[in-house]
Amino acid sequence: MAIYTVKALITDPIDEILIKTLREKGIQVDYMPEISKDELLNIIGNYDIIVVRSRTKVTKDVIEKGKKLKIIARAGIGLDNIDIEEAERRNIKVVYAPGASTDSAVELTIGLMIAAARKMYTSMALAKSGIFKKIEGLELAGKTIGIVGFGRIGTKVGIIASAMGMKVLAYDILDIREKAEKINAKAVSLEELLKNSDVITLHVTVSKNAKPIIDYPQFELMKDNVIIVNTSRAVAVNGKALLDYIKKGKVYAYATDVFWNEPPKEEWELELLKHEKVIVTTHIGAQTKEAQKRVAEMTTQNLLNAMKELGMI
Repeated sequence: MAIYTVKALITDPIDEILIKTLREKGIQVDYMPEISKDELLNIIGNYDIIVVRSRTKVTKDVIEKGKKLKIIARAGIGLDNIDIEEAERRNIKVVYAPGASTDSAVELTIGLMIAAARKMYTSMALAKSGIFKKIEGLELAGKTIGIVGFGRIGTKVGIIASAMGMKVLAYDILDIREKAEKINAKAVSLEELLKNSDVITLHVTVSKNAKPIIDYPQFELMKDNVIIVNTSRAVAVNGKALLDYIKKGKVYAYATDVFWNEPPKEEWELELLKHEKVIVTTHIGAQTKEAQKRVAEMTTQNLLNAMKELGMI
C-alpha cells in the first residue's frame, strides 16, 4: 500500500529551521523563494501546504488553484497578504506568528521617533557631504505621545516612551483602560488623542482597502508641528492629505517604515518620498536576526500543531 507524502511549498526566503524541521517530519519540502505568480499558479495544485512571508500574495486565484491545500502558513505577524475569507470558505487552516517580532517593531518605532525629532537624517546627510552645520531639533522628554492601537507593540512603545519622560495617551477600538493604567498611560478617544499629542504613532492592523484612520478631518484636529510615526500600515494614513499638511507646515515630520506602494509609484508618493520632512525605511520592522528566528520557530510550531490536528503527521 502506497504511503501518502505531504508536500509543502515555501515561496519566500525563510530561516532554515522551518525547512529542516518539516523534512525531519517526513514532509517533502520544495523551496522556491523567487517563484513568480504565474509559476505558483501552475504548481500550487500539487501541494498540501504553502509557506510564505511578505512577497508572495496568497490571493483567491492561488487558493482556487490549490485544490489540495490544507494549510497556509505565513512566517510573519500579520495576514495582509492572504485571502482569509477564501481560505476559511475552503476550510483551509491559516497559521502565523503573532508577537514574534514585537521587540524589533518597537525598537524601530522609537528609533524613527527620535530620528524625526532630532532631524537626524538631515544632519547625517550634511555630515556625509562634508558640511558640519548644527541642526536644531526637538526634545521628546515632557512631550505627549499618542499611541493609536494599543496591542503588544503599542503597549511596549508606551512603556519606553514613559521611561523617556513622555506623557502617554492611548486609543484602541477595544477597552484598554485597565491596561493603560498599568503602564501610567491614559486611555482616551481618538479625537482627544489627536488634539493633545505632540507625537502620534500608529500600531494598527487594517485591510488594504480600509478607510484611512488619519484623513483630512483628523489632520485638522492635530497640534501644529506634530510628529507622526507609522510602522504598521501605510493605508492607515491618507497619503495625499499627509502631503498637503506637510506643505502647510502642520506636520513637523512623518517617519515611516511602510509605504502605499513599495516601491512608490504614484506622483504624490514620490513627492512625499523626496520631501525633507519625510523619513522612510524599507519595511524593516521585523528584519532583525532575532525576530526572524523567533518568527520561523513560532511558525514552525504552529504549523506542526495544525498538521497534527488534521492528522497529517
